[in-house]
Amino acid sequence: MNQKLRDGTLIDQKDSQERLLEVLYNNRAGRCLLKLLIHPAVSRLAGRILSSRVSGLLIDPFVQKYKIDLEQFESVSYQNYNEFFARRIRPEYRPIDSDTDCLISPCDSKLTAIPIASDCHFMIKHTPYTVASLLRSKKLAEAYANGYALIFRLTVDDYHRYCYVADGYKGKNIHIPGVLHTVNPIANDYFPIYKENSREYSILRSEQFGDIIMMEVGALLVGKIVNHHEKGRVLRGQEKGYFQFGGSTVVLLLKPNMVQMDEDILENSRDGIETVVKLGERIGYALKR
Repeated sequence: MNQKLRDGTLIDQKDSQERLLEVLYNNRAGRCLLKLLIHPAVSRLAGRILSSRVSGLLIDPFVQKYKIDLEQFESVSYQNYNEFFARRIRPEYRPIDSDTDCLISPCDSKLTAIPIASDCHFMIKHTPYTVASLLRSKKLAEAYANGYALIFRLTVDDYHRYCYVADGYKGKNIHIPGVLHTVNPIANDYFPIYKENSREYSILRSEQFGDIIMMEVGALLVGKIVNHHEKGRVLRGQEKGYFQFGGSTVVLLLKPNMVQMDEDILENSRDGIETVVKLGERIGYALKR
């Protein structure tokens, strides 16, 4: 899928991981193998392997392949690959936009902004979804009709920690068990991944943007979503949690007439292009009420 930087530069790249996913999802034999790979037990096994000391051998090749600048991260001696993957960046490399009326990105990712119809349906590529199927709550879903679904897709080279997008009161964590498809757009052509994958969400009650649903979606070989907090007050830019190995997704659901999304993000999304965003940067602003 094409991507654009905020300066308008178009990125069209396909790496070895994406070519492998095409093989898995685009033919019958590959999809048979997927039935094994997407099972949570396989993810748990992969997690144990990547938490072992021997997995540390994978760190240097990954750094070289994806050109990771380790100077941007806290100085830590990583004991295994999972520790490295969940590395914490130094705050000066992810400044939080100082205008509290701006909606910020919760993470480094590739963003798509999708309008939610009046009947609570929305489309990701060619696959229809409902907010109710995403949340497994028809009553809660109804409040987000005519709002936005913001899909923040993380890939393995992204920073895998995420933050709160506003000051407010965070509700309880609601976990929805499921399988673990990749969140690459390739999979969405064959499976409704966002209503099949394991996920967790909470409601953030904010003054500027109303009630925001913040959801984390696990993906292929990502069996663990680590959220730090239960119910209570939270701060804009405060770390909410992190993903362990693999690609994954953060979803924000916005109520109608609360946020004006930045025009470049809306235009790119209409053209089927993801916008590359960083944690803490502006992606929209609060509408006056």
